[in-house]
Amino acid sequence: MPRFPHPGTAELRRDPLPLRGRTALVTGASRRSGIGYAIARRLAAYGASLYLHHHVPHDATQPWGAEPGGPDAVADGVREALGDPEARVCHGPGDLTDPDAPAELMDRAAGALGGRVDILVANHALSGSDGTLDTIDAVMLDAHWATDTRSVILLAQAYARLRAALPPRTPGGRVVMMTSGQDLADGMPREVAYALAKGALASATRTLATALGGLAVTVNTVNPGPVDTDYLSGEVYDSVAARFPAGRWGMPDDPARLIAWLATDEAEWVTGQVINSEGGFSRS
Repeated sequence: MPRFPHPGTAELRRDPLPLRGRTALVTGASRRSGIGYAIARRLAAYGASLYLHHHVPHDATQPWGAEPGGPDAVADGVREALGDPEARVCHGPGDLTDPDAPAELMDRAAGALGGRVDILVANHALSGSDGTLDTIDAVMLDAHWATDTRSVILLAQAYARLRAALPPRTPGGRVVMMTSGQDLADGMPREVAYALAKGALASATRTLATALGGLAVTVNTVNPGPVDTDYLSGEVYDSVAARFPAGRWGMPDDPARLIAWLATDEAEWVTGQVINSEGGFSRS
């Protein structure tokens, strides 16, 4: 008899709601065409209750603009995907460039979700305000550091403090961060500030996994590759699509499926990893 026998038949069968009873905070879930929205819908479909973070002033300054229906429309779309009738969807704003905002956001999310956050998906990022090595300045560097890196580490800190207050080895603890493939091929020479900030998260993945391992929390980082979030069209769009073997861009639900799986118990043995989910995208 093996020391650790194979799972029984019942254990091999998938629960259709593997996140039933779990709670999640998803940041940067402010547009129905965005990755954060797709992640939230997947988690909801798997049974989780969610708190959606948004920062509408950021989107309003971008070429794509803010979500026409506002945060309520985003939350309603996630509610439509709820797999568990007992689950709920809440949302709230937060300017995560404020050093106090990550802890405040975590507290609000926990309060809205019954006192616990099991899953943290740090999806938010600063768009624009960047340049080449010749054009960047201290303001650009600091802005990307504050939003893309510092706020994520502070969210992880606030999350860890919440988890530490739970009974030892409470299952379901997950942190997922987002990176952008800045370490692949030629990097991102036209977005130096962003590449540095996202690269810091990739480098910190193993460190955070070790720091949170004692709380039964896994930490992984996902690079979704080029994803169509309704920000590009025309010849450039078509040329990027042609660099995928499938002949299409990644869609928001492509990384969302991976992230939702990482949040389940099936992925409890995966931690400290930077995972590229790029559909075979060619940079050559």
